[in-house]
Amino acid sequence: MNHRARQKPLLNYASLKNTSVFLILSLVTLFIRLPFFFRDYIDRDESTFILLGQSWVDGNLPYSVLWDLKPPLTFAFFALIISIFGKSFIAIRLFGALLVIVTAFFTYKIGLRISTKKVSFWASLLCVALLSLFGSVQGVMSEHICMAFFIPALYLIATKTNGYWFLIAGGLMGICLMTKLNMAYPALILGLYLCYSLLKDKKTNSLWKVFMYLLGILIIISLTILPYYLKGESLLWWNSVIMAPLEYIEARRYSITKLAPSFILIGSLIFLAWKKEIISFKNKTTLLLVLSITGVMLSFLKGGRINGHYLIQVYPMLALIFVLLVKHYITIYRPKIPKALFLLLLLAPVESYLEYINIIKNKLEQGTFYNGEGFSIPRYIMENNLETKNIFFLGYHIGYWPLDKLPPSKAATHPSNIYRDELYPFYNTSRKNSMDELRYIMEELQPKTIVIRKNKRIFDKKEIEENEYIEAYLKKHYKVSANVENATILQRL
Repeated sequence: MNHRARQKPLLNYASLKNTSVFLILSLVTLFIRLPFFFRDYIDRDESTFILLGQSWVDGNLPYSVLWDLKPPLTFAFFALIISIFGKSFIAIRLFGALLVIVTAFFTYKIGLRISTKKVSFWASLLCVALLSLFGSVQGVMSEHICMAFFIPALYLIATKTNGYWFLIAGGLMGICLMTKLNMAYPALILGLYLCYSLLKDKKTNSLWKVFMYLLGILIIISLTILPYYLKGESLLWWNSVIMAPLEYIEARRYSITKLAPSFILIGSLIFLAWKKEIISFKNKTTLLLVLSITGVMLSFLKGGRINGHYLIQVYPMLALIFVLLVKHYITIYRPKIPKALFLLLLLAPVESYLEYINIIKNKLEQGTFYNGEGFSIPRYIMENNLETKNIFFLGYHIGYWPLDKLPPSKAATHPSNIYRDELYPFYNTSRKNSMDELRYIMEELQPKTIVIRKNKRIFDKKEIEENEYIEAYLKKHYKVSANVENATILQRL
């Protein structure tokens, strides 16, 4: 017979169980993210969260000694890990991988409400890729934390009817808000949807669901205020969590031309899926997905900026719609997919492959898988007995952690916060702006050791006055002690 046997699919999607999906997602996530467990520095935000988490473990509430522009549960995530595992990059990155796995798994669960296991499975894999590749997302970002609570909350809203489940959904949403405040927009839109359902159904049970949802959110927010209230510092919470972000978004806006491409691309994708009748807003789960995307995009519009890692907040929902579109076109046109495409899919995590090579090379040359200036700089400083009192990291500030030192001021917790003049009213300091802060650190504290990025500008190129001052001061009062990888260590004359 000349008939060729039909090739069996790699997976029997119909027989997939939840445990199997969770296991596959776990293995893929760990494979992609594992080599980054040994790197010191992936994103400056993650480094800042670690420092604030350590400070909380040391007994200092967020914003009291160190400061950053995030709600307190971002730092609580890191504080919890540090309190159990100590100063372990592996533990932090491992729990970061778990966040991705949870988000992808509940993306799969939501997908089952609108399509097949096959679509849901591939959407969840795409979710893993988008949350783990491209740019600085191999680290643990606040967006990773918030989505690991938002997507399960969305799943409960889509699938449950008992009011007590909505209390849990509200609690998860509250954790999400106290990790990324901009998620108040999708949380509010989902709340309004529940109110609409109440008016439509005219059932007492719907009123109970709305109440429990709001109660869950309020409980979590209240619990984050409680430690400050008990210390008589409620105003510190209010100013740092609510007022400072409002000032920041008014001062740091992108032009509409920078925002437009993301809005056009995401809007076009949703419109095309609706126009082709691939999605229907009559489907409750689909409507919830689109409402969530709308809420997040509105928060970007209000905030006036979109960074690459911000989009983590729309990727899980968008992955489902995108895979549905792909399935639609494959079904219609039945293209012959070349085997080379599968090779390209295997090449997608090229960043991970390169990092595997990097850690193996580092092991052979340095005797350790751990790599980066966050390890090599502190090691050099300790081996050469350099002065660490008031040490000032203008780059690679994760170096404070292994040295068991604090940044010289609240504003210096995240190096870029120094030149954000709009935030100084919330630092509880007499300094009014970046120049006051720099003069205080350089001329009054006079750090003996300063670390900068080798052959790079100290601050953002827009900060002309700050760059001119710091460069002139360093040239006059400091000398190069050593170049360690991509960092320069300076010593005061």
